[in-house]
Amino acid sequence: MASDRPLLISSPETPRAVEDLPTIPIYIDLAKSGSENPKLASAMDLHNPLGNSANTEPTLNSYFQRSNSSIKSRASRGNSVREVSFDNSGSKPPRHGSRGGESDGFSMSQRELSDEDARLIYINDPGKTNERYEFAGNTIRTGKYSILTFLPRNLFEQFHRLAYIYFLVIAILNQLPQLAVFGRTASILPLAFVLLVTAIKDAYEDWRRHRSDRVENNRTALVLGDEGFHEKEWKNIRVGEIIKISANDTLPCDIVLLSTSDPTGVAYVQTINLDGESNLKTRYARQETISRMSQNERMSGLIKSEKPNRNIYGFQANMEIDGKRLSLGPSNIVLRGCEIKNTAWAIGVAVYCGRETKAMLNSSGAPSKRSRLESHMNTETIYLSGFLVSLCTIVSVLAAVWLRRHRHELDYLPFYRRKSYVDEGDPKNYKYYGWGWEIVFTFLMSVIVFQIMIPISLYISMELVRIGQAYFMIQDNKLYDEASHSRFQCRALNINEDLGQVKYVFSDKTGTLTENKMEFQCASIWGVDYSGGTTCIPGDGFSAQVDGQVWRPKMKVKVDPKLERLSKIGKQTEEGKHIHDFFLALAACNTIVPMVVETPDPDVRLIDYQGESPDEQALVYAAAAYGFMLLERTSGHIVIDIHGERQRFDVLGLHEFDSDRKRMSVILGCPDNTVKVFVKGADTSMFSVIDKLSNMNIIRATEGHLHNFSSLGLRTLVVGMRDLNSSEFDQWKLAFENASTTLIGRAALLRKIASRIENNLTVLGASGIEDKLQQGVPEAIESLRMAGIKVWLLTGDKQETAISIGYSSKLLTGNMTQIIISNKSKESCKKSLEDAIVSSNKLMTQSGVAQNTEGTSGTARTPVALIIDGTSLVYILDGELEEQLFQLARGCSVVLCCRVAPLQKAGIVALIKKRTEDMTLAIGDGANDVSMIQMADVGIGISGQEGRQAVMASDFAMGQFRFLVPLLLVHGHWNYQRMGYMILYNFYRNAVLVFVLFWYILYTCYTATSAISDWSSVLYSVVYTSVPTIVVAILDKDLSSRTLLKHPPLYGSGQREECYNQKLFWITMVDTVWQSAVIFFVPLLAYWGSTIDGPGIGDLWTLGVVISVNIHLAMDVMRWTWITHAAIWGSIVATVICIFIIDAIPTLPTYWAIFNMMGTGLFWLCLLGIIVGTVLPRFVVKVLYQYFFPSDIQIAREAEKFGYSRELGGGGGGGGMQIEMNPILEPQQRLNR
Repeated sequence: MASDRPLLISSPETPRAVEDLPTIPIYIDLAKSGSENPKLASAMDLHNPLGNSANTEPTLNSYFQRSNSSIKSRASRGNSVREVSFDNSGSKPPRHGSRGGESDGFSMSQRELSDEDARLIYINDPGKTNERYEFAGNTIRTGKYSILTFLPRNLFEQFHRLAYIYFLVIAILNQLPQLAVFGRTASILPLAFVLLVTAIKDAYEDWRRHRSDRVENNRTALVLGDEGFHEKEWKNIRVGEIIKISANDTLPCDIVLLSTSDPTGVAYVQTINLDGESNLKTRYARQETISRMSQNERMSGLIKSEKPNRNIYGFQANMEIDGKRLSLGPSNIVLRGCEIKNTAWAIGVAVYCGRETKAMLNSSGAPSKRSRLESHMNTETIYLSGFLVSLCTIVSVLAAVWLRRHRHELDYLPFYRRKSYVDEGDPKNYKYYGWGWEIVFTFLMSVIVFQIMIPISLYISMELVRIGQAYFMIQDNKLYDEASHSRFQCRALNINEDLGQVKYVFSDKTGTLTENKMEFQCASIWGVDYSGGTTCIPGDGFSAQVDGQVWRPKMKVKVDPKLERLSKIGKQTEEGKHIHDFFLALAACNTIVPMVVETPDPDVRLIDYQGESPDEQALVYAAAAYGFMLLERTSGHIVIDIHGERQRFDVLGLHEFDSDRKRMSVILGCPDNTVKVFVKGADTSMFSVIDKLSNMNIIRATEGHLHNFSSLGLRTLVVGMRDLNSSEFDQWKLAFENASTTLIGRAALLRKIASRIENNLTVLGASGIEDKLQQGVPEAIESLRMAGIKVWLLTGDKQETAISIGYSSKLLTGNMTQIIISNKSKESCKKSLEDAIVSSNKLMTQSGVAQNTEGTSGTARTPVALIIDGTSLVYILDGELEEQLFQLARGCSVVLCCRVAPLQKAGIVALIKKRTEDMTLAIGDGANDVSMIQMADVGIGISGQEGRQAVMASDFAMGQFRFLVPLLLVHGHWNYQRMGYMILYNFYRNAVLVFVLFWYILYTCYTATSAISDWSSVLYSVVYTSVPTIVVAILDKDLSSRTLLKHPPLYGSGQREECYNQKLFWITMVDTVWQSAVIFFVPLLAYWGSTIDGPGIGDLWTLGVVISVNIHLAMDVMRWTWITHAAIWGSIVATVICIFIIDAIPTLPTYWAIFNMMGTGLFWLCLLGIIVGTVLPRFVVKVLYQYFFPSDIQIAREAEKFGYSRELGGGGGGGGMQIEMNPILEPQQRLNR
């Protein structure tokens, strides 16, 4: 059969092909490992057949929370090839996650909620419901501001940035007469402009939210009144009112169903607006309320429910009606935002409204993250602040010395003149406050003059650049998923550049590496393997005759001819009976809803099996292919066509899957008047409830088949059953009814009751479902590995399945040595880790690799793969053993964690984040990946088959795992290179102007005056130099996408922080000092002794600075476009025009200064000298450095430019260029260098 699955073809990388490789055993214990730690997974509440004997058909709770681990199989004992196994089970199994029936919650379950603790809702009596205390109205408000609160709240939020507070203080100081350096209006403009732009953006976004709120609140719904149902606006709906919803309508609030158009009370609900899942779910009304509403009676009663909470998968309440107490659970409530489908109408009572609805309580977004570059930028900002303080201190100290030396001349110096002789009598001091205060004022005035050392425009420039980068990522067709017609989503604009520095990728398996489109492949029934090998052929498709029409399953399934033939025998033989029971279990033990779909042929209908779990859908389609076709499901029975004979089975009870039991069961009343319980679940939970006193041969054979299935990468689960006698059923029913009416601890009670009936089972068999790899996954992982990125697989699957997927995805290779850790106690985990570290170090030492498997030493290295299970992680992630795991894992090429719970996934990510500076990325598609996605530096959600929980919690979202390669290697590289350069350039361009002002102060008796006009100082960062920076940071490309994808090691430049680091920062500052000196001293020396005034030479300095920094930028542009040309050269032209306008205003002190200067040849000679003096040294150094110390990027650019890209890296030709990429080093090795 393996040959029929091209994505799992046996190859040199599969285990079977390397069976002759050596195995390095340390010590092995063949005892079975325990189940994963259920404490770390969320528990589901279980509910409810009808709690009263008045109705013979109990209400079926068909809400089923899909969990991948529900079909995971038990880890087998076989040793992998070339592995070091650490499996100790000598100690007691872990107690973690034992909060089942024996938990504290169970001990509380007998307590009733008091009136003070419960939410009392009087049905159809909103006045009495809200009499005691007012419940929230149904008005929603997602806007942040109102007209009155916008200004203070928005300013408060903006001033969370310390830089804004800094500039506010500067503006306030400049308003003081003693410190006024610039014009008072001009000093406020930069900060006011940034605040205004941000406020306009925030106001627009909030206006859109308010507009959406108005539309939502003014929608109408049918509400029951004195004269029947009438329309009422959503915002006026109150808790306790009865509401009628029609087909395809959206629910205005959370309601408990009372009646539906279906006689059995079922309603089909689509929750795509809530969790993104498009599959239909079933919700049910209680039979007692159905009869009351159908008779048009005035409905009354009391609902005692839990307080509002965010759990969209849980609900606990009781309903008292006609003296009866009925239990209510998740299957009885429909949440706001859901849509009614395939149901003419539904009636319910409002229990949560407005901000108390579960949808609104879950409306908060993902936690905010800050990029690594921005964090580093804050460090450099502190350095610049130190520069600023140093410059101001130098000026104030020199001013103090000058004042002391000239204290006797201050009254007469024409440019200082301390005394004022305007008034008659003794002259008084004119703005002179004494030597000490003059020093203080000089320091503060210097701060005002040098304020732009901290670039306020950098923040808004970064936001604009990130928006531009996000646009190009969204529009990239390489990130467009044709299957789902979905484009790349950029949900967090503030970490675009982090995509270029990723070192670790933590990936889920199901739905992330695989398609999550399950296909039934094989089965083991009563100890017989029906995998069939290559004999599996596509079935003709089983069909059933219903009311003169032919009903066929919508999806065809490959069938095994032998098994298909045996399934038709029925229960005439022992073998046929077991096959019959097996497929009956697959068709009945689920929550699938059959939906009939019309076809062009009026005599043919297709059955579309709707359900929340792709695994269940695959099993039901498989049962239909073998002649067990599920035709109908209601709240109390199901109808199955068994090889042409329609049979009705009463659903007497249902225990849904939960993370503690890891199985589900259904109790059926069969046509032969027998009662049977069918159970399916993970092998780790199923074999613990199988009757081992009989049929041990069957159990052993099934275990062997499970191992074979999982070794092929198939998802497995075990099916069992047993008959119930009348006394057992009556005991179960009584206990279930009592448990269903409790509010506190109901889930624990129901788990305990389920565990009592799910025992002494007869194993029927096991199934194997294939979840194929997504297109391009092996190639993507190989590219990521070549880029120096370590890929860790975190999955809930069993070990064999995970290893098989690891080989087929090229995550594991044949030359890797596997270290397997599987333990059941803290002590054994500790010893296993110690032995594994010794073994790993020995392997690396023997291969010439010491402490870093990613390094190169000239000798063949032996890569190591660590495989660890969730049970071991329970003890390791406790804290004491984390460091040992980190030391072991960091030296491994691959880490594969199997049987892990959602919070354990987050714990693994935190393990790396806390101990390294490396960038982490987590990618997943399901709700169980949310914790991992939010913990990582970068979180990516796959918009796949498991809803949108992962997408809604992510920073970025896309359709396929393979898109990770262009996202990181292309856009991530570009974003990091552009943003790193833009930050350094912004520091440089502002520092140049500051140092020019500093040199000027040294030649003006340290008086903190400025030769550059106030308006030019304001416009410098806004008009003169801002646009080119933004344009280059959005459009520039150091390499083409083709080159970056062809040579993944080029991605290492981001990991090595080549584009932004402290070395580059200090080099830039040195260059800044030199350029500022040239700009200042060339005109100063040229005009020394002339009669030129301050505004004139100030305009020359302004033009010199603007032209120099723009030519500096032009030298570093790598990919020119017409927009880039327009931005850079247009910026210079705009500067000249602005200076012309400023100097043409008669009221300004700079009047006509530039026109007088430009009329002389010396002016143009000075400009030429400034350009040559600032640009030439940098150009020479850059050429020499690139010639003698070229980087990978520079070599690739040169090869790309001259057409040698196909030979880059020694592609294979005899005369090709042999280029060795720089090694990607760990942080410690970077420091050692």
